[in-house]
Amino acid sequence: MPELSPLAPSLPPTELMQLATGFWSFKTYAGAIEIGLFDLLADGRALTVEEVSAELEIAHRPADLLLAGCASLGLLDKSGARYRNSMLAEEFLVEGRPYYFGGFVRYLDSREYPAWQHIVEALRTNRPTTWTPGTQDSLFDTEDPETLQLFWDCMFSVSVLTARTLAGIYDFTRHTRLLDVGGGAGAFPIELCRRFDHLSATVFELPHVCDLARTKVTEALLNGRVNTVAGDFNRDPVLPGGYDVIILSMILHDWDEESGRALLRKCRATLPANGAVLICELLLNDERTGPPAAALMGMNMLVETEGGKNYSAAEYSRWLLDAGFARVEVLPVEAVGANGVVVGHVS
Repeated sequence: MPELSPLAPSLPPTELMQLATGFWSFKTYAGAIEIGLFDLLADGRALTVEEVSAELEIAHRPADLLLAGCASLGLLDKSGARYRNSMLAEEFLVEGRPYYFGGFVRYLDSREYPAWQHIVEALRTNRPTTWTPGTQDSLFDTEDPETLQLFWDCMFSVSVLTARTLAGIYDFTRHTRLLDVGGGAGAFPIELCRRFDHLSATVFELPHVCDLARTKVTEALLNGRVNTVAGDFNRDPVLPGGYDVIILSMILHDWDEESGRALLRKCRATLPANGAVLICELLLNDERTGPPAAALMGMNMLVETEGGKNYSAAEYSRWLLDAGFARVEVLPVEAVGANGVVVGHVS
């Protein structure tokens, strides 16, 4: 047998190829949403390449390639010559479904994907690339209606699915009034109040975001149980009182440690003796080597924020104890927006 060249690689670079071409999957997925493929195939419709080509008004070749690409990603099923939505696509990628995930994908495609093309700039300058510090206080400070709607639709998509999972692992029967700090368009209060009839909730948000939350609450027919309070959790000296559970979902990773600790002190100050704060996040392990979802979300904080990063459960636990919480527990969870919930108990 011929000897291997000393320059031959010992391992095939298959994983490197997968990393290098990861954007192919995302852009196929995002393109299918934007062009309306999953809406076209909603409710069990099964179409041929020719029919999809005609209804989407695209040529046969791109229709054929798009359908094959989406089928390869598990987004479509094929029977004979006809394609239909997979169960995953039918539940989450048809616009108007209760747990529609397309808002998140659209936000990534239009806002974050271009910003990530400047990742080296972010690494070298330690500044975000989705907005310009000095002209805005933060990425949340915008009055542009299109950007605002896109961002909060994105966050609602992620948060409502995370809230649904949280409802199954945390006992909300011990609480009666929930405060969602930085709660966006109200996904957590809406989902949790649907699941727990005894619960009432408040979204604490910036004034222009409260307008969006009220619209979502009205659509959910929960006006009597979910309301909004306008404010700024960073600038206001205290949080609204009268609540026995506070949720911080994908909030603390937007800010530096000093800001996060300050917010937890405000939570502790307003909670009663039986109260608790729930930190729902993609948590890093203690060694800061993963998991990838948390570590790469941290990289996304470099692109999106001035001081944000993803933290570990151990770090949040220290912050909570230092803020005066009596004990801490960590609940593992498998959700799109969190892999763990760090619970700080007042007593």
